[in-house]
Formats: sequence, C-alpha cells, structure tokens
Amino acid sequence: MKLKPITFEYKAFTLIELMLVVVIIGTLAALVVPRFTGRAEQARTTAAKADILSNIPLALDLFELDNGNYPTTEQGLSALITKPTIPPLPNNWNGPYFKRKPVDPWGNSYIYVSPGTYNKEDYDLSSSGKDGVEGGKDDVTNWQD
Repeated sequence: MKLKPITFEYKAFTLIELMLVVVIIGTLAALVVPRFTGRAEQARTTAAKADILSNIPLALDLFELDNGNYPTTEQGLSALITKPTIPPLPNNWNGPYFKRKPVDPWGNSYIYVSPGTYNKEDYDLSSSGKDGVEGGKDDVTNWQD
C-alpha cells in the first residue's frame, strides 16, 4: 500500500478583496459618522432642559411646600442642599432637597433669580449654555421654549 503525501491548499484573501472590504467599511463610516456629530451638544441641551423644567423645580417646589416660599436669589440653589443662614430663615427646612449643587452640562452654575424677572410669581431658572455667556441664543430657560 502506497501512502499519498498530504498537501495543503491555502485559501487566502487577495489584496484586491481586502482593499474592497476596507473601501466598504470606509464608505459606511462616512455615511454614519456625520449622523452622530452634533448629538453630544444636543444631548447636553436636552439634559439642561430636563434640569430646568423638571429636576430642579421639583426640589424647589418641595422647599416651597415646607417653608411657604422659594429660596431668595441671595440664598440661591444652595438652599436646596444646606439650610440657609441668610434671612428669611426657613423654619421648616427639611432638606437636603438636592444631593449636590446642580451645575449645567457645560459645568456652569444654573442662574436662579427669585422672585423672577420673567416669572414674577415664583422664580427664573436658566443655563447660559455652551458659550457660558448669559443672553445668548444657546441659553436654556424656564420662561421660553
């Protein structure tokens, strides 16, 4: 009985096939990446809106429910974390209403004014947005959509 030698056939991708795959991946990336650019800024704006229209107002409403009024401008949002020492002193402070001082997604403090200039019955709450300058078109406020 005569044994046959074992031979191996190598099947590999050719350079053209590899280049074709790279071109396809590059084309897909060129289509997908632009769809995600700008989303980070949109997400920051959405987070600021959620804070201004929901999260912080909830804490402010709890403060007002306990004490009969919102914190003054001088007391600021810090009144939600520690009991204010600036008059009018909240006699029924039952905080902290927030774990830490809220900052906007760009790392700036929220702007709080009470009584408000725009919302005269309660307070104005805003973020100066990406540019950090109050009054820009990137501002997020509780008085305009």
